[in-house]
Amino acid sequence: MSELRKEGRQSEALDVCHLPTFAFGQRSPMWWGTMGLIAIETTVFALVVMSYFYLRSHASVWPMSRFAPELVWGTVNTGIMLFSALPNWYAKRASERLDLKGVRIGLILCMLFSAAFLGVRVMEFTALNTRWDSNAYGSVVWMLLGLHTVHLVTDTYDTLVLTVLMHTGPLEGKRYVDVSENCAYWYFVIFSWIPIYAVIYWGARI
Repeated sequence: MSELRKEGRQSEALDVCHLPTFAFGQRSPMWWGTMGLIAIETTVFALVVMSYFYLRSHASVWPMSRFAPELVWGTVNTGIMLFSALPNWYAKRASERLDLKGVRIGLILCMLFSAAFLGVRVMEFTALNTRWDSNAYGSVVWMLLGLHTVHLVTDTYDTLVLTVLMHTGPLEGKRYVDVSENCAYWYFVIFSWIPIYAVIYWGARI
C-alpha cells in the first residue's frame, strides 16, 4: 500500500501539464537567439566602421569623391527611425500583456514607419555622391549603408509576417513572444543606425 502511495506521489510530481508553454525575456530561447544575432551583427558593423577609418587614415583626400553625402535624407531618416521607437515600445508592452488589440495596432504603426524609412533610404543612396565601385571610399560607404538596409528589410518582412499572423491566427502564446523579440531586434536596428549615420554623414566632414 505504501509503495502504491509512493508511486502516486511520484507521478503527481512529474505532472507538468500546468506549466506555461511560453515565456518572455531570458526564460525564452527566442530571447537568447535574438541576443546572439545582435552580438554577431554588432561585430560586423564594428568591422566595417573600422575599415572606414582605416581607409581614411591612408587616404590623402577624404572623401575620395571630394563630395560628402548630402545631409537631408540621412537626417530625415534618423528622425523617422528615432520616432519609430514609440510604436515599437507600444507593441512590445502590448505583447507582454497578451493584449491582442494593442499588438495589432502597434504592429501596423511599426509597418508604416518601416515603409517610410525604406522609402527615404532609396533617396539616401542617390545622395551619397559616390558610386559603390568608384573607389575605396564609395565601396565602404555603400557597404555600411547596404548592411543596415538589409537589417531594415529583414525586420520589416518579419514585422509584416507577424502582423498577418496576429490578424489571422492561430494565436498561440508563442506568437506574443515573437512580437516581443521582434521589437527588441528593432531597437537594435534603431540604435545601430546612430553611429552609422555619424560615420557616413559626418565622418566625411570632420
